Amino acid sequence: MKSILNIVVFGLMIAIASSCSEKLEPKPITYSQLLTGTEKKSWGLTSVTIVDQKDPFDLPGNQVLNPCALDDQFVFYADEEKKMEYTNGTLKCSASEPAVLITDTWQLTNANATLEIGIPRIFGGVKLPFIIKTLTENTMVLEIFFDDIDASYRFTFNSSSK
Repeated sequence: MKSILNIVVFGLMIAIASSCSEKLEPKPITYSQLLTGTEKKSWGLTSVTIVDQKDPFDLPGNQVLNPCALDDQFVFYADEEKKMEYTNGTLKCSASEPAVLITDTWQLTNANATLEIGIPRIFGGVKLPFIIKTLTENTMVLEIFFDDIDASYRFTFNSSSK
């Protein structure tokens, strides 16, 4: 009788211990997390491709931007405000330029993979809806279409931060 009682008590202890264990659910990384990291993430423009319906061609960043702008960074924050900064690199285009050139917000729409931002030195900082072609931990490719010229601009950014 005592051995049956020990078996029942032991079985109950195992049942209680196993019911307390938490089931681990994997959480996939979202576009927002890839864009911002856990707190903030910096991205630098590396190239622009003009995709013309007849004659696509690539432009390295140094043919689109002044050399002083090539080390500028887009910094996306993982906060509720969705803050974005466009920061000056070590090489300034003018001695009087501040460290942070623009502070704005970003907007991401997962349904159609659209990121709404401004690219200051190319489109004057006007917010435009860019389609996310690729977004990984280190590479982001955004594209915007212009019907009136029958072409699109594809921007490639790289990030070394997590």
